[in-house]
Order: sequence, then structure tokens, then C-alpha cells
Amino acid sequence: MSSEAMSAPSMTGGGTETVIAVSGVGKCYQIYAKPIHRLLQGIVGSRKKYFREFWALRGVNFSIQRGQTLGIIGRNGSGKSTLLQMIAGTLATTEGTIEVQGRVAALLELGSGFNPEFSGRENVYMNAAILGLTRAEIDARYEDILAFADIGDFVEQPVKNYSSGMVMRLAFSVMVHVDADILIIDEALAVGDAFFTQKCMRYLREFKKRGTLLFVSHDGAAITGLCDKAIWIDQGHLRASGDAKDVMGLYMEEFMAKRGSSSTPDAELSLGHRRHDPRRELIDRSTLRNDIEVLRFDPVDPGAGTLNARIVDVAMLNEAGEPISWIIGGECVTLEISVLSQVDLSSVIVGFYLKDRLGQYLFGDNTFLTYQDAPFALPAGEVARARFTFDMPRLQHGDYFITAGIAEGTQEEHELQNWLHEALLFKSVASNDPVGIIGLPMLDIKLKKD
Repeated sequence: MSSEAMSAPSMTGGGTETVIAVSGVGKCYQIYAKPIHRLLQGIVGSRKKYFREFWALRGVNFSIQRGQTLGIIGRNGSGKSTLLQMIAGTLATTEGTIEVQGRVAALLELGSGFNPEFSGRENVYMNAAILGLTRAEIDARYEDILAFADIGDFVEQPVKNYSSGMVMRLAFSVMVHVDADILIIDEALAVGDAFFTQKCMRYLREFKKRGTLLFVSHDGAAITGLCDKAIWIDQGHLRASGDAKDVMGLYMEEFMAKRGSSSTPDAELSLGHRRHDPRRELIDRSTLRNDIEVLRFDPVDPGAGTLNARIVDVAMLNEAGEPISWIIGGECVTLEISVLSQVDLSSVIVGFYLKDRLGQYLFGDNTFLTYQDAPFALPAGEVARARFTFDMPRLQHGDYFITAGIAEGTQEEHELQNWLHEALLFKSVASNDPVGIIGLPMLDIKLKKD
């Protein structure tokens, strides 16, 4: 990985098909001090300049191979959106060339391509037609588009009455149903609700297996979690390109250097039981306290799997075994997953993951190793409760989900009975975010002289 801009290889070089090649691209805007100057410029032509040039991008070179996911990072005004618009074909370059192979679907500015006076239905047909679908193709996919967007009867209302989240739902749903080879997304997922964001991220991870994705975000976790490669655009120039993790590291190093301070020291909370963070009482009384709200389990969603056995409840318990709706980061808690089987199961495995709003798995576990020598059997009609006790990490501000599942078999070979993507929702209120995705409670902290 180099901090220098890399040159775009040819569209056929290297044995891997290149679907996007950006070579020496620049975009210049003419800035006029007064409206009258624009008119005068049109009259005098090239004999005199009434404007100053502003290069939003210049000298940008990179390429993307089929199946790659490219993250684009940079501060506001760096030229990211301008670059995406040129790749999508909605903006012309001033200099350089952009070659694109395949059908492109773009979700740029929120609501772009939508007429606010038209209903959601009318906008679906118009937007899908712009993206290349015929009327017959749109008719065949319309119900799937509505099901994915999940905005109900609002589809018959004018888009001007929609919330920003509803606009994003409909626009994203249209985009994922046009069979595009290349998806371009510019910060659009930032306005969606947590559940729909999870759905979108699941789709994008599946899309990565067959298509090419360009993704702009200020969320470092989203870039490193979703993207293989990344480029850093700074004041219109390509500052760095390479592995997403490395480029994000360079970007964050400069960001922290400009702030003139290092990261704030982590302050962890209680470990419960006999051992605990020695700073517990101090932190619980300070602004470093991390409060986490636990929402109730919703049994409506059946989830995936054979459904011969079902997850009937998911709850967080305190040390006394009582259900709780509020956790302080660092507390010892128990996650309880209750399952009901309709058939005899000879070897039950119950497990979970904790995911962030982007669908990234933070941690998880299951019951297999504990019972591998004596498999846990569950007769038909009986309920079993799996309990996982752990110290809740300090979580950054935002939404988190427990994904829960039950299977029969072994770790390597099993039949999935039930899988709930969003079995339980957490909302973290973090006064002081940990460095990294989560903050771990500390058993001991010492500073000694030799």
C-alpha cells in the first residue's frame, strides 16, 4: 500500500477484468463573483475571463476489478461525490477519461432521480426505467421492490410527504432490483433506521460475491468492514490507495494529528462478581459512564431455518437472573435465549452474535463445545434456555443487535432450525466512545518503575 496515487492499469491488463478505469481525471468549475459576469462571459467568449477556476478534482488515477469493493474516504468538500457522479455518468469530466464496463446503479444524493410531486409508485417506474429496465421487467419486480422497501401504503403518496428514511428505503430498493453490475452508494445509508440499515448491509455483503461496489462513507467501521480496497481523496487529489484497513489508518493518523491530541484514555467499567475494573466507582459517577438500553424481544419475525424449533424469547438478565432493560457498559450480564422444539432434537446448539448497525459481528459464542461430549437433547414440546454470561463491553454510541440461532448437529455439520437476524436491539448512549469498535473492561492497570 502506498500513500502515492496509483496509476490506472489498462482495461485488460493483469489477467483480471477491470470494470472501472479512472485515468488523469479532473473536474473544474467556473466561479463567478457576480451573476452578471456569467452573462458577460457568454458574450466575450475566450477573449477575457470573468471567472476563477476551482478544480474539485485533478489528476485522479485508479482502477477497480470485477468483484472488488472500493471505499472512498475524505473530508467534506474533498471531491468524493463529484468523482462518483462522473463515474455514474451524471457529470462530465473536464479532463481525463473514465471507462466503465457493465450496468451501473447509483444512490447518490438522497432522493436524486425522484420527482417529489410523483407518488412512490410512479417514481419506482420512472427511476427503474432510467436505470435500464423495461416496463415488463418493472412490472415483474414491482412487488419485490415494495416488499424490500417496506413503506406500506405510503407508496401511493407523493414523495414530498416522505421522511428522508422512507426516500432512502424506496431508492435503495429500486437500485437492488435492477440487476446492476456496479453499485455506487454515497452516504445514503446514514439516514436509514437501524433495522433497514441491517437489511441493506446484508444485501451489500451478498452483492459483493457477484458485483462491484463503490462506497462512500465517513464511518471508518463501515469502510473497513465492507470494503476490500480504499482510496483517500484530499482537496481534489488522490492521497492514498490500497487495502481499506491501511488507508483508513493513514486517514485517521492525520485526523488525530490535526486535532493536536491523542485519543482519550479508555475508562472501563465494572466486571461484576469478585473481580472488577479498579476505576469502577469513579467512572460510574463521571461522564465516561456507558449506558445501554435493551429493547424487548419481538416474537413476530419468524426468521429463517426449518422452523422445527423456534426461538421464543431473548432477554438480558442481571446477576440475580432477573430480566433487565438497562445495562451499564462493563457490567456482568447474562444473555438468555429460550427455544421451543416441535420435534425431537438429539444434539442442540444455541448461539448468538452481537452486531453493530452495519451488521459487523463484534463477538459471539454457542453451546457446542460445552456439550460436545454429551450432546444436549430436546424432546418435542419442551422449552430449553441457553444462558451466556459475560462482561458487557463498552459500546460506541449507536444501535446494536443480537442475532440468535438454534441448530441440530455439530459445529461443522448441522441443520439450522431457526435464525433471527435482529432478535434483540441495544441502544448505546456513550458519553466517551472507546477507541476501536468496543472497549473491554480492565482487570488491572499498573505503571511501575524498574
